[in-house]
Amino acid sequence: MYGYRIMNGYGYDSGLGWVMMLIMALVFVLVILVLVRISKGQHGMGMHHPHEDGQSVDALDIVRERYAKGEINKEQFEQLKKDLSK
Repeated sequence: MYGYRIMNGYGYDSGLGWVMMLIMALVFVLVILVLVRISKGQHGMGMHHPHEDGQSVDALDIVRERYAKGEINKEQFEQLKKDLSK
């Protein structure tokens, strides 16, 4: 009777406990990485974007560039500059 209980899982370790613990640890690390990625993505949302050379450009630089290209006139430039300085 004693041998029967050991064979059916009443004290016999199947050896998969460490595998489950490893999977749980990997899921935990994955959740942490996703949360960090989300928080970094929202940190400067809307204020900076990568430029062609990889450097970040702020919104005022974009407005200056648009003004220099003639895409916006002086009044629009001044209004945008005023709005962005708030």
